[in-house]
Amino acid sequence: MRTIAIIPARGGSKGIPRKNIIELCGHPLIAWTIGCCRECGSLEGIYVSTDDGEIAGVSRRYGAEVVERPAELATDTADSESAVIHALEAVETGLGKRADAVLFLQATSPLREASELEGALAKFQEEKLDSLFSAASLGGTFVWRRDGDRMESWNYDFNHRKRRQDIEGGARQYVETGSFYITRTQLLKERRNRLGGRIGIWEVPMWKRFEIDEPEDLRICEQFMRLYKIAERPPREV
Repeated sequence: MRTIAIIPARGGSKGIPRKNIIELCGHPLIAWTIGCCRECGSLEGIYVSTDDGEIAGVSRRYGAEVVERPAELATDTADSESAVIHALEAVETGLGKRADAVLFLQATSPLREASELEGALAKFQEEKLDSLFSAASLGGTFVWRRDGDRMESWNYDFNHRKRRQDIEGGARQYVETGSFYITRTQLLKERRNRLGGRIGIWEVPMWKRFEIDEPEDLRICEQFMRLYKIAERPPREV
């Protein structure tokens, strides 16, 4: 199975200006995602889709190829699928490289390791999946939802509270981390959706669900990266 990695990274960001290249543990944020992909031996190529010259320069410096992203696909309202499909088609037509699947990674989710990408790609192929996403188990978490002014207990009946270890029952609940997705290229193009067909998950610990949207997220992710030794395997410039 030929798989390419695509990392969308536009220049505009509101919560943190220049977020995709802000420093994290001594390197630009996007470099951690590129570096993780470079350690994964199952990829045919690593591509960053961006509308920003500085992000393009940083990406090339750390070993990724760059696909120039049109302005209309880099607005606040443009979805990630449009950027990923554009990059995929640019790679296929411009470079003549065909791919069976796309590994789509979010640059703002640095809490990942190459071993889980390898494992997820192997599972995707072995189980003949059409799409897969990284997920963390909610475990014994009591989940509520708001419906207008009404609060509802979602995964348990608060009138008959269970023990935490019994809350899941026969069905497990997961939260989509957004860190990475694997999708067959045909499905991605036809449905314009990263998920569909036979869907699988690659389960990760709950701490890996954190992503960087606000300034305090940088401090949280940096602490996890140091605690779990991810920072000890920094990305390398080429």
